[in-house]
This record gives sequence, C-alpha cells and structure tokens, in this order.
Amino acid sequence: MVIMGRIASAQGIKGWVKIQPYTEYLDSLLDYQTWWIGHEHGPWREVKVQQCEVHNKTLAAHLPDCPDRNAAERLKGLLIAVPRSSLPQHTADEYYWSDLIGLAVVNEAGERLGTVENLLETGANQVLSVKGDSGEILIPFVASAIKRVDLLGKTIRVDWDVDYLK
Repeated sequence: MVIMGRIASAQGIKGWVKIQPYTEYLDSLLDYQTWWIGHEHGPWREVKVQQCEVHNKTLAAHLPDCPDRNAAERLKGLLIAVPRSSLPQHTADEYYWSDLIGLAVVNEAGERLGTVENLLETGANQVLSVKGDSGEILIPFVASAIKRVDLLGKTIRVDWDVDYLK
C-alpha cells in the first residue's frame, strides 16, 4: 500500500470528510474509485468512494457508511492508501511523495535535521517540510540541496547547514 493522504476533519453536516493529500498533484486521488483507509500499522479496510472533489487546497469526499458529521468525525486521522500495483511506474530517480513522508533528513555533516512531514508545491519547485527539534524547516527539493534519497535506509541526505535554521 502507498499512503496517499489522510482524513483531516469532517466537512459539513452530510458525512463528507476533508482529505489532506500527500500527492504531488492535488487531484491525484480522484483517479482511484477504491481507497483503503486505516492506521499506519492497520487495520485497513477497502472503501468505494461515493464522491470526491477538489475543495480549495484539499479534497472533500463522501465515503460509504458515513451518513452524517458524527460518522465523519470518527474517521479523522485515518490514512488513505491505494495498492502500489495500481500506481504508474516511475524511473529510478523519481519518487512518490508519499514515499518521502516520514523519512529522516540528515545533512552532509551527519546532523539529523528532522523528519519529512509533507511536501509543498511552490510553482518553481517542490519543498520538503521537515519537522525537527527546532520546528519546521523548509528545504527545496532541488539537486543542489537534495543529495541522496535512500528509501531502503529511510533517509534523505541534504546539503543543508544547521546554521540555515537560525
């Protein structure tokens, strides 16, 4: 499974939920009629999306067995995933945003800067939002800053000095 987003909150009173996507393009989840929802370490359940649409910088979705706001509020915090086999293939130097969420970020001096919380699209380039002991750090996802992404080792090595944080 590839985590594609999370349910952020209830949306309205008719059982809709607000989705915070973890995808490069806001509408990527619209390509999938079936999602898996659950917690990171399970259990997961398959749901057929009844309706989903872009709503500002998030998505709004109506899921089965979610008739009202109370039911929608109980889904808050659940993750949304799709089977990896349903995603398009990518090249060795490309990454799904969801694969980067949770990776440790370490600079070339070996100092741990934090963990990737999210990715942001700025128009010019993507930006890693890294949460560390000193708060949020924004690191551009460009070749001059990102030196190595190691999905197996769960780390991203960056050319980013600790002094940039101050």
